[in-house]
Amino acid sequence: MKITSAEFISSYADVKKCPAPDLPEFAFIGRSNVGKSSLINMLAGMRKLAKTSVTPGKTQTINHFLMNKTWYLVDLPGYGYASASKSTREGFGKMIEEYVKQRENLNCLFVLLDSRLPPQANDLDFIEWAGGQEVPLAFIFTKTDKLKQNELQKNLAAYKKTLLTRWEELPPIFLSSSEKKLGRDEILAFVETAIANGSGKK
Repeated sequence: MKITSAEFISSYADVKKCPAPDLPEFAFIGRSNVGKSSLINMLAGMRKLAKTSVTPGKTQTINHFLMNKTWYLVDLPGYGYASASKSTREGFGKMIEEYVKQRENLNCLFVLLDSRLPPQANDLDFIEWAGGQEVPLAFIFTKTDKLKQNELQKNLAAYKKTLLTRWEELPPIFLSSSEKKLGRDEILAFVETAIANGSGKK
């Protein structure tokens, strides 16, 4: 898939105010500071489509971007940011849960995982919850350029082993680097195929 246009559409904390569910949506979520905004900008081929920040937990709303005028890329709030207030964290949780449960046009939820880290409890908890929502999932390991190849393979193997204790079969897995533009073609090809096949929530 070639991205010919990318346009910011809306930013809401209320799922009910999101755009009409008349186009396929592909949402991106992960722990705070996993590199989500950088990945979105890399996929779009634009430096400042999604706002990046050195401050974890910057995304606090559901952000819709219209891609090629045919599908939505959705930037969801990060989870697991310990410095957010308890009430704010609960709000993020409610917002995320309502979005995942209620958006009937959600074709795939991409869960971003930091390739530099061993399996994290809050990632595993979110994956387990999302897996029960009848939404197609895919995993994107970010920042793979920050590791030596043997370290990367060791961390990937640890994640797969841990996930297979909870899953019979793993969702699609992508390796990415926003700086090196690694994974861009593969992720966009996956989106293109999913749209063509009409995949989405059951």
